[in-house]
Amino acid sequence: MRPPIDFGSILITGACSVLGRELARQLSHRARTLVLVCPHAERLDALSEELQVRNPTLGVVLLCADLSLPNEVDRIMEELANHLITPGILVSAGGVGAQDPFTQQSWEDIERTLQANIVAPLLLTHRLLPSMVARKSGGILHVGSGSSQLFLPGFAAASAAHRCMDGFFESLRLEVEGSGVVMTYAAPGPVRNPWAEHPGAPEEPAPFFRISATQCAREILAGFERAEPLVYPGAGHRRVMGLMPMLPRAFRRALGRFAAGRRAREGSEEGNPRLAGAMPSLLPPGTPSPGAPGLSR
Repeated sequence: MRPPIDFGSILITGACSVLGRELARQLSHRARTLVLVCPHAERLDALSEELQVRNPTLGVVLLCADLSLPNEVDRIMEELANHLITPGILVSAGGVGAQDPFTQQSWEDIERTLQANIVAPLLLTHRLLPSMVARKSGGILHVGSGSSQLFLPGFAAASAAHRCMDGFFESLRLEVEGSGVVMTYAAPGPVRNPWAEHPGAPEEPAPFFRISATQCAREILAGFERAEPLVYPGAGHRRVMGLMPMLPRAFRRALGRFAAGRRAREGSEEGNPRLAGAMPSLLPPGTPSPGAPGLSR
C-alpha cells in the first residue's frame, strides 16, 4: 500500500516553513497539483515560482491562510471546491509554538498554538479522510516533532499538542487499517538552518543530531511511501527517540532541564533577552546560569 503521490493532488499546510518548503520541492517533480497553504503571500509567490521552474507542467494553487485562526479550514475547503480539487494526500506541516514559560504566555497565544497544532489538522483530516476511504486510496502525513516524547520547559503547550497528535494518529491509523489510506506521523528533531546548506557557508554546529531540511524531508517521504506509522528522520535522532520511552521519567526531566539551560544560553548569545531571562526561572536551584562553564558546548 502506497500513498498516491505520483500524478496526484497534494495539499500542503505550512508550505513556507523550512520543512514544508522542502517537502514541496521534493514532491514537485511527482505530483500533478500542489495546493500550498501559508499565511505569508510573498513567500507563497516565491515558492510557486521556484517550483514551476523546477517542473513547468506542475499545477500550483496558492492559499494564503493562517491555521492558528478559527474558520481558516472552512475557507481552504471552499477554495478547493472552487478549483475542483479533491486532494489525494494531506501533508500537514503547519504548526506554531512560542518559546516562553506557560505562565508568561497570553491565553490568546496559547489558543493559537492549540488551534494550529491540534484543531486545524484534526479538522482538515475530518474533512478529507472520508473521501479517501471511499476511494480506497489516499494518504495523510503529519509533521509533528520529536518533542512528543520529551519534557521541555518553555514548550509546554506545544509539547502537549504534539503528544496529542501522536496519540491521535496512532489511534486513527487503526481505525482506517485496510482502507487503502496511509497515515504517517513524522517526528523530526532539530533541522539545520537553510543558509548553512549553501556552498561556501560556514559550518553550523549540529547539536542533538541536527540534520539538513533536505535529508529530513527525504527520509520523511521515504517513510510515508513505505506506509510507516512513525518516522524519526536522522539516524542519531531515531536511536535516541527509540530509547526515550524506556528511560525513567526522572532522567527525562533532567534532559528537559538541560535543554532549558541550553536555550537560555543561546538566547543570551543571540541577544534575545526575553528567552535568556525566562529560561532560568524554569531551572532547579543550582543549575548553572547562561554562560556559566557548566553549560558550555
